[in-house]
Amino acid sequence: MSRGYCHLCHDMEVALAPLAEEFGASVVVVDVDADPVLEARYDELVPVLLHGDTELCHYFLDEAKTREYLAGIR
Repeated sequence: MSRGYCHLCHDMEVALAPLAEEFGASVVVVDVDADPVLEARYDELVPVLLHGDTELCHYFLDEAKTREYLAGIR
């Protein structure tokens, strides 16, 4: 979950790119402001990194947790 004017969102995207490439994962950036339900749920938490309904981290990339999670679903 992201928003266009959020510097933390941009930072997380940049930090996530090498991990996504390493694990062959695709990243879909969803604008929370485009959906009132998502905005209500994630408004103050963005950026939020999700895989399905699993929240991996918010505000900043937790690289260790994300790496462990990606290794577990490989």
